[in-house]
Amino acid sequence: MKMTGKALAKKLFGAKYERLSRTLLIDVLIFWGLYIAGFQVQIAASVRILMINAFTAGVMWQALSSKDNAVELKHMLMLPHQPQEFVFSYVSVLGGYTVLTKTGLLLAVLLAVSAWKTIEMIGMVISMIHAVLMAAAAYSLRKYWYAGGLWAAAIVSAILFCGSRAWIGLLLLANGLFAILILWRADGYVFYQGENEKGHAIRHRKKASLWRYFFRYLSCHKNYLLNTVVMWCVALVMPHFLREAAGLSVVTVGFAILSLNTPICILLSCDRDLEQAVRFLPGQKRRFCIPYCLFIFSCNMAADVIFLCSWQIQNGGITVLMIAGAVFFALQSAVLSVLLEWFYPIRGWKIESDLWHHPRKYVVPVVMLLLAGGVSAWPILLYVLLALLAVEIVILLFIYRRHPE
Repeated sequence: MKMTGKALAKKLFGAKYERLSRTLLIDVLIFWGLYIAGFQVQIAASVRILMINAFTAGVMWQALSSKDNAVELKHMLMLPHQPQEFVFSYVSVLGGYTVLTKTGLLLAVLLAVSAWKTIEMIGMVISMIHAVLMAAAAYSLRKYWYAGGLWAAAIVSAILFCGSRAWIGLLLLANGLFAILILWRADGYVFYQGENEKGHAIRHRKKASLWRYFFRYLSCHKNYLLNTVVMWCVALVMPHFLREAAGLSVVTVGFAILSLNTPICILLSCDRDLEQAVRFLPGQKRRFCIPYCLFIFSCNMAADVIFLCSWQIQNGGITVLMIAGAVFFALQSAVLSVLLEWFYPIRGWKIESDLWHHPRKYVVPVVMLLLAGGVSAWPILLYVLLALLAVEIVILLFIYRRHPE
């Protein structure tokens, strides 16, 4: 199992572990930059522990769910192995990847901007190990999702209400030992996702529909649907927090924030087979990109409509100009996302977790926030943007009528 773990580690960190050294260097630079800046935030111990546990467990779950890992795991399981050794080797490598490449960045920020003691640092380390073990154990029992949900809810409640107590570390250690017992009874096959469990291949029909593919893709990626639902919840509650600064400028900022539904904007990057097919077949640039743009626009517009309805109920004063602004930000975000996917797809990612946390995903939301800031400073800019919107709509309708599929 040592060779199996080493092979998986080289896949995740690089042949000479060059990715690990680069990531650690970035963490040190971020920590030092924030530390010398003198920026301090008071963060309760329970909040720190909850942040580290939730973030680490979430990334670990994503790593375990990666389809790319499923291919490697399938090949490893074909070799003779001891179940317990294989499980702990597999969990250890993925846990090391999660902690060193993802949680390390969060830890660097927390240590730089908040005061901490040695005992708290030990608690953070225990939290990272606990989150890795619990996520792996819950994943091995995912068929009994209700039990996993109750388990997670109990731990979150304990951290929230007792996170500042000295004995919370002992509770996490005990829970981690319980997760080890669950993993001890598991075998490697509980981490393998076969084609029947998670797949989103397009059925071959006489008349294929890209829209059917988009919705099947979402139905097979529950985390993408969850992210969309979260954005709808944000759209519902955001008018309450923006009430004091009511006006067109703050509404455009809300539209920009709601363009953060980035998982639906990386369809080509995360599906290499689809990208190869789309680029190989003739005439697919317009046949694929236009429906894909309209799909992202419809998702963005749904969140904007919820936001406007919630704003009207809580604050009132919705105008036609605000509605036009919602259409502009939803469409512009979709157009820029599709252009980035077509001309600058994300390459070189090892597992899907790398893709989901890639900085390129946030280029379009940042551009939208800058445009919202420009509208706030110069309201006349919105009329220029709406004129651009009219031109884009005409072009898209013209192309889509020629290539409806």
